Amino acid sequence: MTRVTHNMLGQRSLAGLQGSLTRLAQIQEHLSTGRVINRPSDDPAGATSAMQVRSSLTQERQHVRNADDGLGWLAQIDNALDAIGDQVGRARDLALQGANSGSMGDASRNALAAEVEQLRQGVIAGANATYLDRPVFGGLTAGPVAYDADGTYVGTPDADGGVKRTVADGVVVRVDVTGPAVLDDADGDSVMTHMDNLVTGLRTGDQTMIETAIGKLTDASNRIDTMRADVGTRVQRIEWAKAQADDKEISLTNSLSEIENADLAKTVVELQLQEVAYQAALSATGRVIQPSLLEFLR
Repeated sequence: MTRVTHNMLGQRSLAGLQGSLTRLAQIQEHLSTGRVINRPSDDPAGATSAMQVRSSLTQERQHVRNADDGLGWLAQIDNALDAIGDQVGRARDLALQGANSGSMGDASRNALAAEVEQLRQGVIAGANATYLDRPVFGGLTAGPVAYDADGTYVGTPDADGGVKRTVADGVVVRVDVTGPAVLDDADGDSVMTHMDNLVTGLRTGDQTMIETAIGKLTDASNRIDTMRADVGTRVQRIEWAKAQADDKEISLTNSLSEIENADLAKTVVELQLQEVAYQAALSATGRVIQPSLLEFLR
């Protein structure tokens, strides 16, 4: 039979009080931080799971940022193509007017040519549209423009891969369009060149040049429409990926909350119970430990 001394009883009582106070401090920390895992030692397995979830959450948030950036590129491209398409269409209409040789005098054709020249400058301005100070039709160029003042392409060709954004695991979408891909014909001649030829044809009254320009500008309008449809398809793809990433982000955030966050109502109840238990332990310890000789003499 083990002999229990007064000293042993006191040590055990103090150890029990210390353990109770430690549990009380832990619950108070959970309540003050709102988290049940404040350091890896609190729950090694839970901390590992939380780190994995955080890594996945960071990745999905990056996908969302990439998608937003890609949508910005494509929106700017679509707006620019819309403006360019309107100007090319207007130039074609002027060419049709100029082709009506029976009712067109030199002054009228010169007026048409002057307007076509202005439209050509508008096409160059549209082709130099930028997003975050980068030309959206310039490919991977480090320069500020895709076309110089003369309408010559100074960007990089499609062979360089273009500007791409990763919007999901294994999903990479190109978010730029190089100028020649939409403004050049099969012979490598640009819309600006055909508009130059139209101006020459209008001023000289060369019907062959005017009629050739009509066909070239019609083809250019069709290419612009086709490219806008392609841009729309890319936008849909990115929007779908962004919606998926948003859903995953919400799901991962909820998972992380379940792992790390404290149930406040439950924690308050536990705190109250632990406080009652600690007070009871103090009271019991005070009764169990015998008074000292000094206290007895009092």
